[in-house]
Formats: sequence, structure tokens, C-alpha cells
Amino acid sequence: MRVIFMGTPEFSMPALRQIAARHEVVAVYTQPPREAGRGQKPRPAPVHRVAEELGLPVRHPRSLKDAEAQEAFAALGADVAVVVAYGLILPLPVLQAPRLGCLNIHASILPRWRGAAPIHRAIMEGDRETGVAIMQMEAGLDTGPVLAEARTQIGAEDTTADLHDRLAQMGAGLIVDVLARLPLPAVPQPEDGVTYAAKIDKAEARIDWTQPAPVIDRLIRGLSPFPGAWCEIGGERVKLLRSVVIDGSGEPGQVLQGFDIACGEGAVRVLEAQRQGKRPMLASEFLRGMTLPERLA
Repeated sequence: MRVIFMGTPEFSMPALRQIAARHEVVAVYTQPPREAGRGQKPRPAPVHRVAEELGLPVRHPRSLKDAEAQEAFAALGADVAVVVAYGLILPLPVLQAPRLGCLNIHASILPRWRGAAPIHRAIMEGDRETGVAIMQMEAGLDTGPVLAEARTQIGAEDTTADLHDRLAQMGAGLIVDVLARLPLPAVPQPEDGVTYAAKIDKAEARIDWTQPAPVIDRLIRGLSPFPGAWCEIGGERVKLLRSVVIDGSGEPGQVLQGFDIACGEGAVRVLEAQRQGKRPMLASEFLRGMTLPERLA
């Protein structure tokens, strides 16, 4: 099949690799290079780098709203477009240009967690299961009918990073299976159970130790590695990246022993943390370089 691939971050990479191994990828659409690093030099997106590695043509328009961009897209004569965390809204002429439309790999079981941050929100809300859905795209936000889905359990110690990697591989395998069987019937999403995964606001990331331990644990794991749930230790902002709920009690924020911290109810044991400008460290290594106060802010 003639496939247009549209994606930007690392989550999109496994799908591009698997599709390119089986189909003719006529173009890869991705976000333009962004200035990054100390020198603020333009850095291509992860999907851009993979496309160049595979020798695929890359396009990175800043918008698809103008007629010229839409005509260039349609001129590719694609059978289907696969969209994975691309980052631009697709206007109706773009959605309708490929013969079989545009298919989206979405990191949740729709209609739960439509929107920008489905993996983070699933962990933060304590969901026990999530997955990936292949959706026929339409004008609404993740409202299209579903062609296929795959599910996975959310483990008690899973972070967003863990789940991200697992779902990226699941989505890649699922889209390859769907492309091999097109056209497929698409099932409309149920009206019940719709939730929206709003983009993570950095204001959410500060830990409130008066919250119950399960809530804090889910915040830590759900925001790991980015933006990272944080607290102040000795006046320094420290990200907490992995944790588990444990038995324990004390004043909220009180250090019980090691890296065990009392919460509003119960306690959490921090397993991994990161100081500013440093790499992530296991708790044992972290504590060799930093003495915790009696209470965390």
C-alpha cells in the first residue's frame, strides 16, 4: 500500500519502522526541527531522524490549513495515512484525501482518555487497564470509530515511561495487522464512558504530601519521566520518578526512614529520584549524596 506516515515523538517510531518494512511510505510528515540544547541549534524530531535513516522523504509544514499544503498532500496519491502523535490538527480535506482515509494510533481504549495525555492520566487516575486503539479519524477530537484495539494491564509500579514503551510497540503491531486487513468495519465509540486526557500542566507536578499515599504514588509514576512530580529538599527542587505505597504513618512530608515519606494517609517509598541537572538515581545512590531533612516541603 501507498502510506503517508504522520508522527513526531519517540512513541511514533516503532510504527514507522514496522510500516516501512511492509509498505511503500510515500512521505513522512513530522513537526519542524526545534531549537534545543545549549547551542539552541535546530534538532529534528525523533520520527524525522528515523525517516532519514530509512531513506524516506520528509515533510514538516507548520500548518496543513492552506490550500497549497493540502494539494501537496493529496498529490501523493496515498491509499491511507497513519497518524501517531503528529501534533497538528488535520483539516477535513487532508482527512479525506487518502483512498482509505486517515488512521490514528491512540494510546487508550476509547472513548476513555481522548486527548493529549492518555498515558499520564490513566496512571494518575488509578486505571488498572489501558491499551491502544486504531481509530478512523474524523473532524472531532478522537471521536472516530474504532477498527481494532489491544489491551494491557497497568502494573502497580508502572510509570508513564514504562507504559509508553509498551504501548508504542503494541500500537505498531496492531497497525500493521490492520493495514494488512483493510478495509475493515469500524465500530462507533460508545457515548458512555467518555473522558478527556487534558495536557499535563506543570502546576500539577508539585507533590502535596497531605494527599493520601495512593494518590501521591500515582502522581509520581504518572508524571515520570516528564514533567516529573517534584518536592523541595533542602531548598532544591527534586523530581521523584518511581515509588510504591507502603505501610507507615506520620506528619505529611515526614521522613520515616530511608526514603519512606509519610502522606496524609499512609506512606510512599521513593525508589528513584533526580536532582536538578543530574541523571536519575536509585534511592540508595541518591541518599549517599544527599541527606534528607526531617520533613519534605
